[in-house]
Amino acid sequence: MTSLPLPVAEPRARFRDPLAAEWLKFWSLRSTPWFLLLAALAVVGFNAGSAWDHYRYWHQYDARTRANFVADGMPLLDAFTANGALILMLATSAVGALAVTGEYGSGSIRTTFAAVPARGSVMAAKLCVLAVVLTGFGTLVALVSFWSSQAILSARDAGVSIDHPGAARVVVASALLAPVSGLVGAALGAVVRHSATAVICAVVTLPLLPTFFSERRHWSATIQHTMPFPAWQELARTVDWVTVPYPMTVGGAWTVYAVWTAVAVAVTVVAVLRRDQ
Repeated sequence: MTSLPLPVAEPRARFRDPLAAEWLKFWSLRSTPWFLLLAALAVVGFNAGSAWDHYRYWHQYDARTRANFVADGMPLLDAFTANGALILMLATSAVGALAVTGEYGSGSIRTTFAAVPARGSVMAAKLCVLAVVLTGFGTLVALVSFWSSQAILSARDAGVSIDHPGAARVVVASALLAPVSGLVGAALGAVVRHSATAVICAVVTLPLLPTFFSERRHWSATIQHTMPFPAWQELARTVDWVTVPYPMTVGGAWTVYAVWTAVAVAVTVVAVLRRDQ
């Protein structure tokens, strides 16, 4: 009697395989590194420009303003400006959204899911690559912004070092704003699956929506304190210029970062599990 051949066991799927595939796909578009480079230059330019403005018009400040420049936290305001943070959020959220919607737009997502039926693993790998790249990007931009702005101010003896109180927090908060925004953009892309719509939703959700609320009313402050941009503002603010009735706390701001990251990851993964291609 001829014995039947024993079935060959298929090798177990390894997470590093979709991870490597997503890494290659992320950098396969030539526009990606150029877009990140232009975004970095824009952010650093805004921050260095603010420091240059103080350097240029230093002679117009009175003696008291010059003496209290560091004590008032002005060097750290130049280290990473609100305009720089807005550009960083817009750029990284767009990268996150396009990382997801790009495959839906081209139809290659069908090939991806055919090769790796475990959709959750595909999206998890995509999010890991996105988080690593944008964390490195945000760290580089934050450090260069800090160094360049303080180098300019040091010419007026107004710059500070990284061990200055609050300086490290400003750099870390600004660096982490990039992956948080990118993951939110990815979540929106997974939900709407259309590039332009996802980018518009990211613009409305991240920089625009917080402007409709303030810290003057309890209900309004409660809503505003759940958003990433106000959280960054709290972490980047080392001196309280204006007293408000319902301010955010530093611990609450870090919590907002963590919660938005966790929710964005969950939404991205669940969106592909619960919907057809």
